[in-house]
Amino acid sequence: MTENKKHAQIQSLLVGFSIIDLIAKNGSPMKFNDIHHFTNIAKSNLYKYLNTLTNLGVLHRDKGSGLYSLGSTLIQYGMAAVNQEDLIGKITPFLHEINAKSKETTLLAVWTTNGPMIVKMIHSHLGLNLGGQVGTILPISSAAGKLFATFKNDPSVNVWKESELSKLSKQAKDELITEFQLIADQKISFAQEALAPSIASAAIPIFNFEREILGSIIVVGFEKSIPDTIEHELSEYLLMKGKEISAVFGWKEE
Repeated sequence: MTENKKHAQIQSLLVGFSIIDLIAKNGSPMKFNDIHHFTNIAKSNLYKYLNTLTNLGVLHRDKGSGLYSLGSTLIQYGMAAVNQEDLIGKITPFLHEINAKSKETTLLAVWTTNGPMIVKMIHSHLGLNLGGQVGTILPISSAAGKLFATFKNDPSVNVWKESELSKLSKQAKDELITEFQLIADQKISFAQEALAPSIASAAIPIFNFEREILGSIIVVGFEKSIPDTIEHELSEYLLMKGKEISAVFGWKEE
């Protein structure tokens, strides 16, 4: 085999993966024109690549905004690669239970190098889209983001926290750091308007036997229907379910 044949590559695959890599590293959904700007791919060809990747589920195109983000197929591959499929399978029945109890959109988020990412979603009984979807990377100001910032011990988390906190004013940063201390004690977090205006969320961590955070379950809805204190009935229910789910992964209460 000649040296050239040994290292032969399919150019179209390289181009396709360069688009995926760009969107993944961007950390938020991208416009067509922004993808064109950064890739410099001819628009006619870029349309073909994006349509193909979207049809395969590797990318997702929001019908309303037209923004492109990572799709469910790619996320499934990623979860399989990091052995998260078992995690999703075990937690999904609990998501349905929480969804039935709260009647609100219920999400599962896990850690990625880009930040907490939604990997499972069960819509509210009204079927509302509340600003997130599978593949969405959540900000540090979100309920799940606060949990990972508080409990996740990993070098990639420190990089993410530093980047996220740098976007905030000094007052907002100080308030958030203070909130992390409260979350560490209460094992539940709350957020308002982190995903969309008038939308609130409450989240609980899922721990393993080593007391490491594996994921976060989030309940999302309009502000009036989502608790913002630990004393709320739904908060107490979520804390109870958090302990029950964590026990499945070997966690034991101290």
